Amino acid sequence: MAAARLLAAVIDKATALDALTDQEHGHPQFLALEPRDRALVRAILVTALRYRGTITALIEKRLQRPLPANARTLDHILHVAAAQMLFLDVPDSAAVDLAVSHANSDPRSRRFASLVNAVLRELGRRKERALPAALAQSTDAPDWFVQRLVHAYGAERTAAILAIHRLEPQMDFTVKSKPQSWAEKFGGVVLGNGSVRVGRLPAPVAELPGYADGAWWVQDMAASLPATMLGDVKGKRVLDLCAAPGGKTAQLAAAGAEVTAVDLSASRLKRLGANFKRLKLDAEIVEANALTYSPGKLFDAVLLDAPCSSTGTVRRHPDVPWTKTPADIEKLASLQRRMLDHAVTLIKRDGVVVFANCSLDPLEGEELVESFLAENPEFMIDPVDPEAVPGSADFITGCGWLRTTPEALRVEPEALSGCDGFFAVRLVRRG
Repeated sequence: MAAARLLAAVIDKATALDALTDQEHGHPQFLALEPRDRALVRAILVTALRYRGTITALIEKRLQRPLPANARTLDHILHVAAAQMLFLDVPDSAAVDLAVSHANSDPRSRRFASLVNAVLRELGRRKERALPAALAQSTDAPDWFVQRLVHAYGAERTAAILAIHRLEPQMDFTVKSKPQSWAEKFGGVVLGNGSVRVGRLPAPVAELPGYADGAWWVQDMAASLPATMLGDVKGKRVLDLCAAPGGKTAQLAAAGAEVTAVDLSASRLKRLGANFKRLKLDAEIVEANALTYSPGKLFDAVLLDAPCSSTGTVRRHPDVPWTKTPADIEKLASLQRRMLDHAVTLIKRDGVVVFANCSLDPLEGEELVESFLAENPEFMIDPVDPEAVPGSADFITGCGWLRTTPEALRVEPEALSGCDGFFAVRLVRRG
């Protein structure tokens, strides 16, 4: 019942899955579960969202007529059960029985309990042949999302991006030193930027060697590149705007910068502070609005990892295409532009700004920067130097900015390929 209720919150109310399943502040029904059941519910939700198009097609094919428009609870019950039957190691009989029981317990869906039973049992009988065909025909993404990807990257590249969105993402660690040693301990590999990538963790993150000692932190390979684009920051005053939860802030502090970390969220800054305590790093932590923050002195460099649609993180957050809209992207792009306009006023005359976000949409990246440069001719792009930014060579465009996409990073073994989608650009004043 909890899984269906939370799926309803994601699909019908556009609530972020991470917020619903937060271990401290999540949905009450989620928090009421035992740890093992919490893990199962989250696995069900991630799977139901990752394969939502496929599951929808398989269910609709087994209905004689479409479900009533107001039968939202029924739809979520069917999706939760189908996710377990098709993709998780849950016996069909158990998934069907739970779904029927849930339907009977809710007055809104009680009269459809027999329909739930019939549809799911038919799905179980036919899944061996039906599932591969449905996967081949579905994009597992809403039409608007697919169309924007095709417009930006073309049909072939979009198909590759959507295919990798279906896969469970790996775990990347940014380590303070000796990446090869940590890779051997975790049974992983060292990536071109020095990150350690692990396919399957041998234990929960907090129980891994080095966690309590602050030897590393979790951070996707692509997310580590923007901070490196600031260059040698040792001894320099660096501002990290929209800093929480602090992965890039940690990179800058570990590199010897005098970092000021600014974020609007007190709770996220509290988490950043806790992370820095574990990592044994120092930073000035400031709760402030990135649009209006006014320091007493200008900075040598500013990193603005702006709030965005997060469409580059669908591998990790499969709710994103189902909770965002084109209108959201436009609104966020407008906010990012205002933040960038302010960020460039916070650097010294010879300072540098790196603007970045984890969106795949050019409106939040390439188009935004082109608009900024057209209206601010005193600024120019300082092209990314692949030697100064290890791991970036394959992602530098002809314009000199950096663009990663989920399918672009190839690693041996192939199962360890992929990364988050990121855009980043280094801006300096002319002359």
